[in-house]
Amino acid sequence: MKEIILLNISGEDKPGVTSAITNILAQFEINILDIGQAVIHDTLSLGILIEVPKSAESSPLLRDILFKAHELNMNIRFQPVEEDNYEHWVEGQGKSRHIITLLSRKLSSRHIARVTEIAASHGLNIDNINRLSGRISLDETSDQTKACVEFSVRGAPADAEKLKAEFLNTASDLDVDIAFQEDNIYRRNRRLVVFDMDSTLIEAEVIDELAKEAGVGDQVSEITEAAMRGEIDFNESFKRRMALLKGLDVSVLDQIAERLPMTEGAEELVSNLKALGFKTAILSGGFNYFASHLQKKLGFDYVYANELDIDADGKVTGEVKGTIVNGERKAELLREIAEKEGVSLEQTIAVGDGANDLPMLSIAGLGIAFRAKPLVRESAKQAISTLGLDGILYLIGFRDRDTVKK
Repeated sequence: MKEIILLNISGEDKPGVTSAITNILAQFEINILDIGQAVIHDTLSLGILIEVPKSAESSPLLRDILFKAHELNMNIRFQPVEEDNYEHWVEGQGKSRHIITLLSRKLSSRHIARVTEIAASHGLNIDNINRLSGRISLDETSDQTKACVEFSVRGAPADAEKLKAEFLNTASDLDVDIAFQEDNIYRRNRRLVVFDMDSTLIEAEVIDELAKEAGVGDQVSEITEAAMRGEIDFNESFKRRMALLKGLDVSVLDQIAERLPMTEGAEELVSNLKALGFKTAILSGGFNYFASHLQKKLGFDYVYANELDIDADGKVTGEVKGTIVNGERKAELLREIAEKEGVSLEQTIAVGDGANDLPMLSIAGLGIAFRAKPLVRESAKQAISTLGLDGILYLIGFRDRDTVKK
């Protein structure tokens, strides 16, 4: 029988602990079967699973490690592992793995308890827990703090739709966001991100802003809301709204463009995506004039939106030039850009808030409903409603310390 021992070392974190222990193991020519380490609030927890060869004796080895731990003022525990138990553990490595991402302004024990309870009830076993967000001071008063914990879990739920529904209901009840993704090679190799513009990159619907200037704000807003809820076909709603803008002077476009409020985290997200080599695009059912304004400001690689028709007197005609960028066109454009950039759809991310975004959200490798209506949240693969757009960086595995600050 092979001798397998699990070492657990804990205590105040300091340089040299791992080195000191593994140097002793090296002197006895010990094989390391597994190793893991975590530091929480300057407290180290180090686990090493070792195989003691027949040529070595465990007693002198364990004595030397015990003395070294005492010298370092660390606690140590030895646990023998049966060979059958070890082989059973090895066989588990073929199981599918998923990532559960919990996002909130501040995390509480209730949040963690509920998420882990749901995971356990669906047969998912937690392998690792990592905090992706930075440390938050106890004196922090900002309402835009970010907190994120990522759980790596082993196993596959028997009913994925039921699991998603439970996470969605819990997210709504606790005012958090919960994402559940398969942990595969595509998750770590996304290359293209496409965004809706209105109520996604900017906290406004441009057509509503134009309507206010035209004195038909309430009428257009009602149609917009119905369209975003999926109650009216996008093309029909778009034509109705455009007709109400007929006669609007083009001079108001600059004023509107300058006052459009950027969504929380938009600049941080796009600057980080660019720094990381991602390609980015705006696919908007809004207007090219404003999308191009954002392109100049944030540096998007592609922009596709509707082109306002202006007559010789500088007035809006109530029509658009070319093909309307509706939901189907957005999905088509996502495919075209992905093909041009040489990336698979599994490597793409699509972000939007309205029903007309669902076609592109459904074909992207990662489709994210951002601060969306209930219908869109329930239909999309993932949803973020609590944090800003930069929360998307957590969904693709980036920590705060990995990102570029604006």
